Amino acid sequence: METVWIIGVGRFGSIAVKRLLKQHSDWQFVLVDPVKENLIKAKGPNIAIEQADGIQFLNDCLKPGVKVSWIIPSLPVHLAWEWCRMKMGQDRLVRTQFSSGIDSFLPNLMPGSNGDIYVSNADFICPDNCSEPKEFCTVTKRPRKQDMYHLLEALHYKEYTPIVLRSRQIAPGVGGVSPGQLFSFLKKIQQHKGSLLLCTACRCHGVITSVDRL
Repeated sequence: METVWIIGVGRFGSIAVKRLLKQHSDWQFVLVDPVKENLIKAKGPNIAIEQADGIQFLNDCLKPGVKVSWIIPSLPVHLAWEWCRMKMGQDRLVRTQFSSGIDSFLPNLMPGSNGDIYVSNADFICPDNCSEPKEFCTVTKRPRKQDMYHLLEALHYKEYTPIVLRSRQIAPGVGGVSPGQLFSFLKKIQQHKGSLLLCTACRCHGVITSVDRL
């Protein structure tokens, strides 16, 4: 039986649990959110709730060998980066500002309010139930552009080293990562020093955090 953690139960977290329950009625879900009202609205079969900060929950509960299949980030923050920073310590992994000119290397860049940047292969708002087919875009019906996670892995920009965590689609419009992927992401960061671009990306979209690994 699969177990899924959904970190953040606002609009997108609620959509995620509904779609996954529809496809996998025998899966178990743990919903994590600091707002009690969000959790109450999402109650249902096979659902456990945790009223907690999502980043702190991940730091406390994600251990080697933990019995969870998928972790679905549904917070307005770059969850993988925040978890790595908490695991390594803020004195070893420090957020930095992006160097000027990076926008010319990335498609449809949008700055985030917290210093991250978001990138997309689409210059339009994608439907929230996209099935992310490999061959073509569901909106334009044209051949798909290079997968975003591959584009970011191959990025050569100044002194930065990109480290990419691939988000895998579990249901239409619902992406997640496995515990093994997160631990591998953390290990790669620990093996590098200097300026890094920490990325989480699916086929079309990505979020990037600029950091110094001290």
